[in-house]
Amino acid sequence: MKILCKAIKERARILQIQHYDICHDGDLVKSSLAATRVFFVPFISLLLFGIVIWNFPVLAIAQSAVPDDVKHDTPGQVIKQGHSLHIDVDLALVNVTVTDPYNRLVTGLDPDNFRIFENNVEQEIQYFSSEDVPISIGVIFDLSGSMANKVGKAREAALQFFKTANPQDEFFLVSFNDRAEVMSTFTSNVEDLQSRILSASAKGRTALLDAIYLGLNEMRNAQNAKRALLIISDGGDNNSRYSEKDIKRLVREADTQLYSVGIFDPFEYRSRTPEELSGPSLLTEVTELTGGRAFTVENVNELPDITTKIGAELRNQYILGYHPSNKSHDARWRKIKIKLRAPKGLPPLSVYAKTGYYAPSL
Repeated sequence: MKILCKAIKERARILQIQHYDICHDGDLVKSSLAATRVFFVPFISLLLFGIVIWNFPVLAIAQSAVPDDVKHDTPGQVIKQGHSLHIDVDLALVNVTVTDPYNRLVTGLDPDNFRIFENNVEQEIQYFSSEDVPISIGVIFDLSGSMANKVGKAREAALQFFKTANPQDEFFLVSFNDRAEVMSTFTSNVEDLQSRILSASAKGRTALLDAIYLGLNEMRNAQNAKRALLIISDGGDNNSRYSEKDIKRLVREADTQLYSVGIFDPFEYRSRTPEELSGPSLLTEVTELTGGRAFTVENVNELPDITTKIGAELRNQYILGYHPSNKSHDARWRKIKIKLRAPKGLPPLSVYAKTGYYAPSL
């Protein structure tokens, strides 16, 4: 029983997922962005730990009796830590954006204006905030030959994005052409990132999927709970080891939001290679899997304005928290639906949030 004398550290598992829409004409307006971040913080008492060690067969029988059907959920309720061995406190935090018919950000809403459903079971909102929080951000920057005539404005867009940073934010930089590489690990020194981007030149092929993989791997070193990747590229992959299927599976499970700015020629000129034709859809698919969004640009002069808006979007979200009524750690997909009770006098509003998340497995 000596092991019972040791403290058990809390573990946190975070899944972030976000979804958002187009910004409205040049106004500094937050796009329809919805972000779902799910924080799982299992608290296990020393007593439960002792039961696992000394009475494992009994626990295994109890777990087998838990029904797999999520429709058997019970209504959400406030749960106090340590009430009994059957209590498992999981906190789910969901980032949500609300916009008006002109795609402008709607602020000033209260908790009573929101309803949360998980697998069609309404949950009790027990945490609410609209405060800005520090973010860990990775910039995935395309330096392939296809970007040669666009890289100047792309650099300017990245620099403009860095200017939206808060003092507590941290950034890393991944570039890619024939292969992906980390140009800078996490830093709060924006000037260093700027100098690295300005010194880079475009050449070679396009290992975009490898760069996304490398970015998600680097994000494991993040210090902040809120995390995002910004991809600046023309979207046409032709030199990656990882497949689209590999990356789509990875980003869906990741705790990181993905945004992209795709720089494309008009469609009638986008027919030279299969990669160029599929570029827009590739960026859209990988970002939407995380609840993020792909911005498409044909005029490179729009790039700095778009990245500035993305930076603003990251700062303006409602955070809704609840204890999921389904306590099973079954690694299954949980559907999330956010409904809005709009205040009287407002036009019809749109609410955006990730459609679901994977439950923890432990």
